[in-house]
Amino acid sequence: MSGNAVPQFAEENWYTKAVDYWSTVDPTVNGMLGGFESVCPVECAASLELIHEFVNDQRGANNVVKKEARVDKTYACDCGAGIGRVTKEFLLRVPFAKVDLVEQTPKFVEQAKHEYLKEEIEAGKIGNLYCMGLQEFTPDSAKYDLIWCQWVLGHLTDDDLVSFLKRCKDGLRPNGVIGIKENNASKGYIVDEEDSSVTRSDDLYKQIFKKAGFKILKEKKQHGLPAGLFAVKM
Repeated sequence: MSGNAVPQFAEENWYTKAVDYWSTVDPTVNGMLGGFESVCPVECAASLELIHEFVNDQRGANNVVKKEARVDKTYACDCGAGIGRVTKEFLLRVPFAKVDLVEQTPKFVEQAKHEYLKEEIEAGKIGNLYCMGLQEFTPDSAKYDLIWCQWVLGHLTDDDLVSFLKRCKDGLRPNGVIGIKENNASKGYIVDEEDSSVTRSDDLYKQIFKKAGFKILKEKKQHGLPAGLFAVKM
């Protein structure tokens, strides 16, 4: 379904259908990326570039600090984490000292714990792995320097997304930020009934951010993805 009208989210089974769908997906990087494993390096490089100015001092001549980093690199949260691909290939390369993961599909969490992030867990770089949907997740107060949401917010209804973002605001440390990376429709909504997700236009996302009380500090399109996919905006 596509168009400008607000989709009629099937509240009684909207979230359970998403769990059912993702439970059929292989717990691999290729599975996390819908068969496009090859985009991982270019996609993560763009995320690192986006966040660079917020987490690093800006220096001038003789390496003198002109502007201190806005965001500390102490603790990040990876929302809709899957097996932890974004944690491993992006957040721990910033590098954040520690990352929590939020993921609702149990087999993805188990794969992260026992294989994909095993070394990072043993090294103390992983904090909590929360097995729940974002509609249920409430961050601890003032815990995170960065809360990163990637290819997951389409699973939330509009009302639940606004509520989630408001809770995230309380979970940020002073000067903390939320990073969002999502597919964009050209206009309105496009609903995928199979996995209970909705692709929103850039305008719709900005309306939601405003409703949740946020202002945009930086925005950028993702380049280098295969033709035929949705546009991706950070």
